Amino acid sequence: MSPFRASAALTENWEHFDFAVQDGVATVTLNRPEKLNALTFDSYADLRDLLAELPARGDARVLVLTGSGRGFCSGGDVEEIIGELQRKETAELLEFTRMTGAVVKAMRECPLPIVAAVNGIAAGAGSVLALASDFRLLAESAAFAFLFTKVGLAGADMGSAYLLPRLVGLGRATELLMLGDKVKAERAERIGLATQVVPDTELPAAAAALARRLADGPAQAYSATKVLLTREQDMDLGSSVELEAMTQALLMTCQDYREFYAAWSAGRSPQWTGR
Repeated sequence: MSPFRASAALTENWEHFDFAVQDGVATVTLNRPEKLNALTFDSYADLRDLLAELPARGDARVLVLTGSGRGFCSGGDVEEIIGELQRKETAELLEFTRMTGAVVKAMRECPLPIVAAVNGIAAGAGSVLALASDFRLLAESAAFAFLFTKVGLAGADMGSAYLLPRLVGLGRATELLMLGDKVKAERAERIGLATQVVPDTELPAAAAALARRLADGPAQAYSATKVLLTREQDMDLGSSVELEAMTQALLMTCQDYREFYAAWSAGRSPQWTGR
């Protein structure tokens, strides 16, 4: 656990999704299968708060995000969120939209790699949760749908207009966000939206294997890579080169860097400690 914590205790039991940590792998399972894991006000808030806590836990090196049943996440619950928002004033609406955006911001700023195991439809906010992850493993039956314009809202929501063009290009992002049509797994992989597509029955094993690789690897190196990829999106080349130079010099003082050289010299595989 990080020594730089306030007096508040870490949360072990989350009410609005299933959460577990085992051997360095944290797993969030959205668990409303009867509603294709639709999000509620509470689940948004819990995701935001969990992502803030994860770096301080000390027992997790990677996060896997998935859904129970036949869907990953169908977005915001129509009755519990969209219906309720009809009765709110502008200030309350802004409070809500800022909260949903805070989830994505927390995902990108969390130093742990995040693996989205997309086991079915990822629609609306669900598609953005997958988009904000570092890796997107899709079952063959999975699909994306950025549905925001289909409910009368801007296709740009929760940072999607920032993130999506950086993955698939401005032209594809314009199509996906403006039209909101379903993108099946095969096309998602072809345009760069999916990291990998696997048969439905193999998705849990594929996600577990990638999570294991990340958890057992050089955690500081993975974390620094994610942070730099996020920060350098808006930097000029000179600033990027300088930030990378400073980061590499810092990592050269870490145990894992020394371990690589010791392992290479001894003709063995490195035993990474993440330190």
